[in-house]
Amino acid sequence: MAHDDDGGTNAAAGSAIEKSEPPQASPGTAIVASDAIANPGLPPHRPRVTDLDPKKQKQAARRVSTLFLLSIVGSVFAIVAYIVFPIRPGVPSSIRLNTMFLGIGIALGLVSIGIGAIYWAKNLMSGEEMVESRHLTRGTVETRSRAVEIFQQANEESGFGRRTLIRNSLIGALVATPLPAIVLFRDLAPAANPVTLLEETMWKKGTRLTQDPFGTPIKAADVTLGSVFHVIPEGLDQVSDKLEEKAKSAVLLMRLLPQDLHPQPDRESWAYDGIVAYSKICTHVGCPVALYEQQTHHLLCPCHQSTFDVTNQCAVIFGPAKRPLPQLPITVDSEGYLIAQSGFHEPVGPSFWERS
Repeated sequence: MAHDDDGGTNAAAGSAIEKSEPPQASPGTAIVASDAIANPGLPPHRPRVTDLDPKKQKQAARRVSTLFLLSIVGSVFAIVAYIVFPIRPGVPSSIRLNTMFLGIGIALGLVSIGIGAIYWAKNLMSGEEMVESRHLTRGTVETRSRAVEIFQQANEESGFGRRTLIRNSLIGALVATPLPAIVLFRDLAPAANPVTLLEETMWKKGTRLTQDPFGTPIKAADVTLGSVFHVIPEGLDQVSDKLEEKAKSAVLLMRLLPQDLHPQPDRESWAYDGIVAYSKICTHVGCPVALYEQQTHHLLCPCHQSTFDVTNQCAVIFGPAKRPLPQLPITVDSEGYLIAQSGFHEPVGPSFWERS
């Protein structure tokens, strides 16, 4: 070591001088500060009026029951309104009345049961705050026993078991709430046998084929080779339920070379000089079959791509449809106009209606 003028010693050249420094914490190390804010805990419980006054408690219970009973009234009112104010075809005001009163009833039923449940929880159920630490859930006997205790405790705190008025009115409201939906869904089903309804169309023996939508009669000479006509029965404009009848009676009319058709023996007379007529209603789900491929003689349904072969009695060659399009037997009258020999020999529309 070298001595300086003051009698001290200097560190040898090149030697390292160790200094005492505070340890540096790793960036990934969590440090708990000693001055962290202490957990204040839950605020003291403040009793509600219903906790202190039994009379107020009974009043609150009656209010909850009244709301649940009002919910029952609303649900029943919706059913009655749906029946008393039916929707009548051609009467727009009936739609407004039906919608308004039905909506009022359903809203009253749902809103009342919701407000009643909230009022019950806020005023009658246990209002003390508590914290429960998370723990692993195991399906042991102790766990199941504890679950039973929790349900029993919840029953005691809510008063569900001993407040019979609230309990019974709540059960009644829950039972009554879905009743309007049941009534509405029931009305989605056909009012009459759908097979019979779809078997009966406007097509009868001697009914002229007319162009859609003008109702102009069609002569056989007007139907050129490769053409297609959208057809409705004569007199469709004179019926009261025009749209319903058109939905069942719409027909596609096409002309092919007679040698291109391959009818069954019992259907050889159903066409006239290569002119054939088939139902326009797809046998899958009832969409309108409106696309005709002139070169291939295929009819295509644009909804789900069911494809029918006109040369082979509109048999299904592709898609989800399960049966051919019903054929309308046709001929001509004394004036050369195309007419129906009879109605369809099978129900039109989706195959579902045959499953009766």
